[in-house]
Amino acid sequence: MDQNAQSSHPGLFKVLRQGDATSFSSKLVAERDFEKGTTIADLTGLTPGPKRYSSVQISAIEHVELNSDLLYLNHSCDPSTYLDVSKRAIVALKDIKQGDELTFFYPSTEWDMAQAFDCWCGAAKCIGRVNGARHLSTESLEQFTLSEHVIQLLKDRDSVEHY
Repeated sequence: MDQNAQSSHPGLFKVLRQGDATSFSSKLVAERDFEKGTTIADLTGLTPGPKRYSSVQISAIEHVELNSDLLYLNHSCDPSTYLDVSKRAIVALKDIKQGDELTFFYPSTEWDMAQAFDCWCGAAKCIGRVNGARHLSTESLEQFTLSEHVIQLLKDRDSVEHY
C-alpha cells in the first residue's frame, strides 16, 4: 500500500507503516478510545475468496478478503479486539486508548492457516506457533474468544477423537 494512501476507516484506526515495502512490521492503531465491548467498525465490503494470508475465515468453509486497512490487524495471544464474523463487526475485548495497537487472535477465526508463523507476542498465554485452531488443544483455546464456526469445528474434532 502507498504510504500516502487514504485510510479506509478515518477517525477509527490507521496504519502505522514501519520499515520498507518488504517489511511485515506495520500495525493498526486506534485513532480514538474504545470501551470494552463496543463495536470498533463494521466488517463491510468483504469479498469472498480463497484461504490466503490476507483473508479471514467466516464459516467452516468460507473466507473473505479484508479489502481495507484491517489487513494490518496483527496477531496477539493477548488481543485487544475480536473479529465477530457472525455479526460482521470488530469488537473491543478490553478498553483501548488512542494510539494503542489493535490486534486479534488469529485462531479465533482461522481453523487452518494459509501461512503459519512463530508468535513473539510475549503474552503469558502465548501459543508459540500460529497455524490455526485445528492445531491447538481445546484446553488452550478455551482462554480465548472464538468464532462460532471454530467452536463447532472443535466440537466435531473432539467428538471424533473420543471414539
